[in-house]
Amino acid sequence: MTERKPIQSWLSDMDGVLVHEGHPVAGADVFIKRLRDSGKSFRVLTNNSIYTPRDLAVRLRAAGLEVPEESIFTSALATARFLDDQRPGGSAYVIGEAGLTTALHEVGYVLTDLDPDYVVLGETRTYSFTQITRAIRLIEGGARFIATNPDPVGPSNEGSLPACGAVAAMITKATGVEPYFVGKPNPMMMRHAINAIDGHSESTAMIGDRMDTDIVCGMEAGLYTILVLTGVTQRGQIDRFPFRPSRVVESVADLIDLV
Repeated sequence: MTERKPIQSWLSDMDGVLVHEGHPVAGADVFIKRLRDSGKSFRVLTNNSIYTPRDLAVRLRAAGLEVPEESIFTSALATARFLDDQRPGGSAYVIGEAGLTTALHEVGYVLTDLDPDYVVLGETRTYSFTQITRAIRLIEGGARFIATNPDPVGPSNEGSLPACGAVAAMITKATGVEPYFVGKPNPMMMRHAINAIDGHSESTAMIGDRMDTDIVCGMEAGLYTILVLTGVTQRGQIDRFPFRPSRVVESVADLIDLV
């Protein structure tokens, strides 16, 4: 591996890295405090489009982690920025919750089911057959298909739940139209985050728990990638992938001295 510059900026996934099933990962509070005290720029990234950054900041605070809302970047925000760049002042039919609808409103989008420019699919706790049917018919009528993230399932206390990627696959099967996924592993989301903190790929690290989203996304964005083993990917699964993280650690507690 070629010599890299010292890490000056940090990006981190949220679920599986800082929290796990609503509880803080051991050492995550110290890691976040060290980041804030160091003055180094950082962003917490999540494919979860349900919540606004303010909502997520409150949820993290309840878990004992003090992360300012301006340091949280979601796939909903990335989607809104993408659409604002592609078609400013456009319109969208949205399947999702407040995190996504708020982000789109803030960039000036009109939310409508009357001949929208886009169908935008995000995460929601209650996917509606009526909404999915409407999305299918709008896409058949010419609306462009965007999805916040490709995650097929999400966690819950009862087990896996169908997530954005699974519902997107159903709509694709019905229409023959593939969505454009904005969230991880699309490196666009990380480039947005790096630009927001005035970072540089050669001196930015990405911490994640998933090889197929966090690590591949960070690698494609040219970042120093760190896999933690407190989430989805376990050590024995790493060699199944055709790429490797720059570093593997048990948890973020092992990274405190790097900040």
